[in-house]
Order: sequence, then structure tokens, then C-alpha cells
Amino acid sequence: MRRRPLPVIVWLALRREPGRLRRILAWSVLESAPALLLGYAVAQAVDRFAGGRPAEGLVWLALLGAVWAAAAVAAGRVVLAVAEVVEPFRDRLLAQVVRHGLTGRRAADASASRANQQVELARDSLASVITVLRSFVFTVLSVVLGLLALMPQIALLVLPPFLLGLCCFLCSLPALARRQRAFLRADERATGAVAELAGGLRDITACGAEEQLAAHVCGIVDEQARAGRALARVTALRTVALALGGLLPALILLAGTPWLLDRGASAGAVVGALAYVTQSLAPALGGLVEGLGMSGVRLAATLDLLLPPPPRPRKRLPPRPRSPQVELRRVSFAYGPHAAPVLRGLSLTLDGDDHLAVVGPSGIGKSTLAGLICGLLTPSTGEVLVRGVPAPLLDPAARTLLPQEAYVFRGTLRENLSFHSPSASDTELWRAAGAVGLTGLAERLGGLSAEVDPALLSAGERQLVALTRAYLAPPGPTVLDEATCHLDPAAEARAERAFMARGGVLLVVAHRASSARRAGRVLFMDGRTAVLGRHTELLRSLPHYAELFGSEPPVDPAGLVKGKA
Repeated sequence: MRRRPLPVIVWLALRREPGRLRRILAWSVLESAPALLLGYAVAQAVDRFAGGRPAEGLVWLALLGAVWAAAAVAAGRVVLAVAEVVEPFRDRLLAQVVRHGLTGRRAADASASRANQQVELARDSLASVITVLRSFVFTVLSVVLGLLALMPQIALLVLPPFLLGLCCFLCSLPALARRQRAFLRADERATGAVAELAGGLRDITACGAEEQLAAHVCGIVDEQARAGRALARVTALRTVALALGGLLPALILLAGTPWLLDRGASAGAVVGALAYVTQSLAPALGGLVEGLGMSGVRLAATLDLLLPPPPRPRKRLPPRPRSPQVELRRVSFAYGPHAAPVLRGLSLTLDGDDHLAVVGPSGIGKSTLAGLICGLLTPSTGEVLVRGVPAPLLDPAARTLLPQEAYVFRGTLRENLSFHSPSASDTELWRAAGAVGLTGLAERLGGLSAEVDPALLSAGERQLVALTRAYLAPPGPTVLDEATCHLDPAAEARAERAFMARGGVLLVVAHRASSARRAGRVLFMDGRTAVLGRHTELLRSLPHYAELFGSEPPVDPAGLVKGKA
């Protein structure tokens, strides 16, 4: 069931049930009998009453009443027949949605939402579309036959403005469908963004990202509001179509009455034609506009969201070069329109197992650089890409950021460590703890099942828990923004070596020269320039760098400071 134009979808749903389709057509003929007889019976009754034969006029009205009673029974049968068609359609659609959800083409929670809500919406919309289209077609055919039976000249006055209104509505349908589809997508994005924001309030507060994420979600909500206003503007075209096709024919008929009387039309014929227009033709157009303009557009937009796009012929394309893990392209950043830039035209590429230490005086922009790479800040100029995607648009799970103040929540140690990797086994958790240096603390707490009270842990102990949690996170660029500042040099060295051995891009905002020595490259920032190089190269070439780190004693491989006991 690929995405197809709406008439094709309706026809395919009907064609799968040929017996039920025949029943719908048969009952529709009977249901449309009042539309065929209405104007003619009223015309005959008026002429009989005007000619002094009231009994004959009452007979025509009684006949019309009997036809209406039979049509009411047929209408109930039509509803049942339509239900027999749309229920199999619903089952097929639900099976396909579940199938795509299970194969991983859609997120599991999104598939459940579609299965529970949008499939039902598609079923109801299809029933409404079938009912409306069927009623409109049979009613219009009946009215045309009735008008021709009364007087062909009446049809020449009534049908052109009706067709004009119908064409106006049909021409607005593509734009209406696009606006409805855009509104549904914006609504789905807004709902998902608010749900994610509500579920991560504690982590957002811990990282200090309230303003950035609030601005991001407000932008999505504003987009939804704009989509709603655009949909409302296009929907207003329905009023124009109803005025042209429903009201204008009646006005033209009344204005053309003298012309019709001069050509032999009776008063009953004029009244009967007016009954056709006001009681059958205008309501049929109104039903089509309301049903197809709402249910039809909703059905098309819902199927567009539920079903995969049709397959396109594959083209042989040259292989794309793989995007670096992290890439900064002439990035500048300032905290306000009149503030001095913290970064100016910085370009940087990190890939493979690159290990970069970012050093410099306090307040010089090292944490700003970490925030830009992790998408918490947006550059004033330039571009920050992570795996080829702009950093603010990337899934937060695709990179790991550890700030200086480590976040540990109440719960077991296992829950804290496995937050980013819920499927990790106890063996994997202990292995990670051993690599980072958490084993001793874990044993003192009482093992993985021990309850953790963050208030009872020191700042360094909280950093060890957070570092082990990050070590277990899915592979991706890892940013340690002074995440080891409360550890002693030996513990810091052990944690950094664990991340180096794990592989992947590692960026360390360093506060000790030992971190710079371990790194493959060092980015030195002093507020005026940002110089990239190896630790030994920067010691020889940059006096300011040598002032900061040249006199600090090195750390031996065991983590002990040389020259001290």
C-alpha cells in the first residue's frame, strides 16, 4: 500500500470488495431518489395548487414523502456497506505500519502512536471520503436530470456557476493537502520535542542548557503555529467555493426568472428549480467541500506520514568522502551582538582516534568551544559539523559531554552507570569501572546494587561515576570539559588513558600540563589567537604556553609526579 493520489486510494479500497461496492451503488441509487424527484415534485405540486387541483398537488407531495422514507432506509444500509469496506482497509494499513515499525524503519514509540491514533484516523477519514464522494456524484446526476426534465434552459443558468465553484475548490485541494501535511508534521515534531524536554529536565539543569534548549523548543512551537496559520488561510478558500457554487446559482436563477417566464416556464418550474439548487445542489457541494476538504486532506496527509515513499530508481553516484567526526569551519562566537568575540575564525578537524587537549587561561573560551562542538551553543559565524551534521541538529546521543560538575542521581550505582547503555551487563559495568578507576569506590559503596546518595560523595567521586557512565556510552566524540579537575593526577591520568584506549575522538579541556602531554595535539587559546600543535612544539614556540605549563613537573606512566615522594 504505497502512497497514491486520493482517488486511487479510494478506488483501490472499493475494488478489493466488489460485492460490497455493488451494494453501495445499489443503495446509493435509492438514497439519491429524493434529489431526483424533489424539484420536479415541488414544481408539479405548485402548478396543481395554482391550477385549482389541490388533491393532485398533495399526491405529488405524498409521493415525495414516501421516496424520502425509502431513502432513509437506504442511507442506513449505505453506512453499513461503507463500514464493511473501510474495516479491511484499516486492518491492512495497521499490519503495514506495524511491519515497518518492527523492521526498524520507524522508531518504536512513533509506530505505536501511529498504530493507536493515525490508523484509526485514516479509517474514519476514508469512510467519510467514500460517503461524501458517493453522495455528491449521485446527487449532482439526479439534480441535472431533474433540471433537464423541468426545462433545459434552467440547467444553462444553474450549472455554470456551480461548476465554477466546484473547480475553485478542486484547484485549492493540492495546496490544502500540502498545508495539512506540513501542519501534521510540525505538530508531531512539537509533541516529540516537548516530551523529550520534559523527560530530561534534570540532565538539562545539570548541564546548564536551559536557555539553549528552551530556545530550540520555542522555535519548533513557533513553526507549528506558522503551519497552523498557513493551513487556516488556505482553508478560507472553501468559503469562496461555497459562495460560487452554492449561492451564486440561486441568485442567477432568481435574476433570470423573467427570462425563463418569457420562454414558457411555469411558476412551479422556477420554484422546483430553486428547490433543486437550495435543497440538493448547494448541500451536496457543501458536503463535498467539508468532507473532502477535511477528511480527504487528512487521509492523504495521514497516509503520507504512515506509509513509506514510493521507491525511486537508484542512480549510481560516486562514493562520498567520509565526513570527519568533528569539523569547525571558520567559527566565530560572541555572547551578544555588542560583546567581544570569544572565538574568531577558528577552523579545526578531528577524526579517527584524535586526542586533543584544549588549554589556556581561565575564561578564555575553552568551555565555549566544548559547548559549540556539543550543539549547546550556535556559532555567530561559520559552521560546526559533527559527522557531517550541524552540531545543534545532531542527536544528543551521538556525542558525550562531561562538564566540570559531574551529575549523579539518586538510585543504584548500576542505574547511574548504565544510564546511556541500559543493555550493559554487570561484567561490562565492572570492566568499565576498572578501566576508569571506579572499582575501589564501587566496592566501598557495596557493589552495583548499592544506593547512591550524591550528597555523600565527594566532587572527585562524583566525577569518577560520571566518567564511567560516559565510558559506557555509545561510540562518538567525547568532550571532557575539566571533567577530571577534582581527581588527583594519577586518577586523572588513568581515566584519560581509558578513554584513549577506548578509541574515537577525545577532546579534553585541560587544567594540567600532564593532560597536554598525553594528547596527540594541543589547542592553546589566549584570547588573541588559537594555536594548534604538539606539546613540545608549543613549549618551544609560544612563551605564554611555556609560562603556563613549562614549569609543571611531568607525571610518570604509573601516575606518580616525578620529583615528589
